[in-house]
Amino acid sequence: MRQIFILIAVVFLAPASSAAQTATLTGTVSETVALSVTRITLSGDDAQPSVIRVPLLVRSNSSFKISAVFESQTAELSGLSVVDVHATGSLVSPQAVNTVDKRREGDVVLRGPRISLGGTLNSPNNALQVTLLIRLKPQTLSGWTAHLTLAGSPTQ
Repeated sequence: MRQIFILIAVVFLAPASSAAQTATLTGTVSETVALSVTRITLSGDDAQPSVIRVPLLVRSNSSFKISAVFESQTAELSGLSVVDVHATGSLVSPQAVNTVDKRREGDVVLRGPRISLGGTLNSPNNALQVTLLIRLKPQTLSGWTAHLTLAGSPTQ
């Protein structure tokens, strides 16, 4: 059985201050995926805490989990949580939204059952839209950079 898993992230910044902040998103996804990895680079130029929302589109024809690894020498991860989960259309399994586990356990931030009932990797109506909330506390008075790596994989 082919297991397909897609994780797409779009980054929106909602800084706690008016300082300039940037985010860079890189990643690759093959047509049949055993593991999908997305690395988000975040940076800012002041010492104020930042709150960042990252919407993810998750498509999977098997149960899945999404893990996160945070790396930074200049900022501390003060919170990482899933704040919203909803279906993008009629090809999302009805049980997917209600049975997704949003409790963070170690590096796993989200796990759930099969999402897609049909369609393709480009179908607009067979994914879950999940919003991650990232809270960062800079450890320096000026200039910080952090990396958040999200890895999606099928589970049994």
